[in-house]
Amino acid sequence: MTETPIKTLRRGAVLEVTLDRPRANAIDAATSKIMGAVFTQFRDDPDLRVAIVTGAGQKFFCPGWDLKAAAGGEAVDGDYGKGGFGGLQELRGLNKPVIAAIEGPCIGGGVSLAVACDLRICTSGATFGITPARLGLVYPPGDMLRLVRLVGPGATRRLLYTGRIFDSAGALAMGLVDEVVDSPAILPAARA
Repeated sequence: MTETPIKTLRRGAVLEVTLDRPRANAIDAATSKIMGAVFTQFRDDPDLRVAIVTGAGQKFFCPGWDLKAAAGGEAVDGDYGKGGFGGLQELRGLNKPVIAAIEGPCIGGGVSLAVACDLRICTSGATFGITPARLGLVYPPGDMLRLVRLVGPGATRRLLYTGRIFDSAGALAMGLVDEVVDSPAILPAARA
């Protein structure tokens, strides 16, 4: 097991990756670099077949970029390390499935992280939204293309232009998530 802000647990051929940055599991550059190293090791380990990424606690999956780090001078276009933001978006050669187990808010860059995964399972209390436009920021083009492929252009426009927050039922209806489960069943469902 590694130290916070990322905890890993190996269960046979499954690697569980937990984002553990109190209060909200936001990702700064240092955390992103650690995630990139973890997912690179996952990619390169022939004994691992699947990874599950989740957020610690039941309050947040990931709100995306750490705005406190930004206020402290961290650049939005800074070096996020291997794999780009969250370690997955730009990681080349990853030919193993990654499952997002989403509990709580999944906002902005959290949606980018989830969409970079192959499957997304969430709890009924999970919420989703892409809010950079509210902050005067532009959603990364590569993430936007992934989103269009996943949910289609209409749903992508609704997510990007409105900044509206969707509940788990709305996310399931638009195809953003593959399954909705009860809170205690999130990791068992992802493992299954």
